[in-house]
Amino acid sequence: MDLERVLRRLTSNGCDIADVFFEEREEASIICEDKKIEKINFGLDRGVGLRCLCSGQTFYGFTNDLKDLVDLAGYLSSQISCSKKGITVGEIKQIYPKIKIPPWGSPLKSKVDLVRRAERTAWGKSPLIKQVKVVYKEVRQRVKIINSLGNFINEERARLVFYVQAVASDGNVLQTGYEPIGGSLGLELFERIPVERVAEIASERAVKMLKARPAPSGPMPVVLSSEAGGTMIHEAIGHGLEADLALEGLSVYANRIGEKVASPLVTVIDDPTLPFHYGSYSYDDEGMPAKRVVLMENGILKSYLFNLEYASKVGGETNGHGRRESYRFKPIPRMSNTYIAPGKTPPEDIIKSVQKGLFVKKMGGGQVNTVNGDFIFEASEAYLLEGGEVCEPVRGANLVGNGPKVLETIEMVGNDLGFNIGSCGKDSQLVPVTDGQPTLLLPEIIVGGTKD
Repeated sequence: MDLERVLRRLTSNGCDIADVFFEEREEASIICEDKKIEKINFGLDRGVGLRCLCSGQTFYGFTNDLKDLVDLAGYLSSQISCSKKGITVGEIKQIYPKIKIPPWGSPLKSKVDLVRRAERTAWGKSPLIKQVKVVYKEVRQRVKIINSLGNFINEERARLVFYVQAVASDGNVLQTGYEPIGGSLGLELFERIPVERVAEIASERAVKMLKARPAPSGPMPVVLSSEAGGTMIHEAIGHGLEADLALEGLSVYANRIGEKVASPLVTVIDDPTLPFHYGSYSYDDEGMPAKRVVLMENGILKSYLFNLEYASKVGGETNGHGRRESYRFKPIPRMSNTYIAPGKTPPEDIIKSVQKGLFVKKMGGGQVNTVNGDFIFEASEAYLLEGGEVCEPVRGANLVGNGPKVLETIEMVGNDLGFNIGSCGKDSQLVPVTDGQPTLLLPEIIVGGTKD
């Protein structure tokens, strides 16, 4: 493909900003359920997305028939009349991931063996385990991105996901344990974290929660472990800091740059340049360099996450957060690796400070209203805190609150930091992300459970 020719055709009637995004994606997955390999899937998709930004409007088209590419560029160009003309094509920047053991170069048998080992371990943890599901998924993505700002990117990306889900039952109660791992790397992931350990965590969590009594309800102090995953930071805070929601008035943080929006202990960062994390990348899906962005610093709102489109609307610069699920979608502002920066307090001191409350070791799913910041999140593994010690497990706990208000009240921030992987959904697009946080003390939050 002559992407430069396509870009020139796309901008022939003028354009503020234009880009061409070529993608070739190979995916492979292995799914094991009911003690047998249920599915082995392979997929290949290839196509191109074309975009023009002109006078505040976005024109977008895509095709997987590359013979029609120049015609599609011409059609989009015919819909545009813009005074800004001319493009400059820069030198091609080629980026290849530093992968120690490429998954696509390894035999299928060795990957099936990983899945089988995890499955056997999960079943073997307890006779109370009644169901086990193990999933392995690898993605190899080759992209070429050329834009009218002079960037020409040729990049290869790799991502790996592995998770175990175990269901336990004692005949009366049913509980699920889930543990995922993954990152922008190859099979060396399993040298860092053996599949057997992933399976053990999932099964132990399911069995442990069988013995848990229903969680109490009402306002109480809550300690969020660094192992909990950054569900709260992602949902209750992160989405509201994406520029499209903030600039369109759909965020509680709209028009608040420079204001105090959180406790002075809270600094929030989004950093796609972190090596090997699931949400990491070198260049975003508009061909712009990835950048570490301090969103909040010591409680002060500093910035939003911008792509080219929304940066142009405020006369600013993108900070490299234009992302898309595939060539079929236009890029929009998205999180990558979002986390609350560590503080100075040892986690054990945070726990000792609470005489009666809840310790959340692992967060589950949840939902948030980005307009007002209200949220509700499930705690998939939680314990009572009594006398400064972690005591018996409880189940069915939900955290109910308001993101900005919770941020303002955080009293202690641990000197540790933990991350969790996930797929973030927005505007019908899924992108890989990592969320993280240190141990946090929320002095009072509503816990939905069972009344004492």
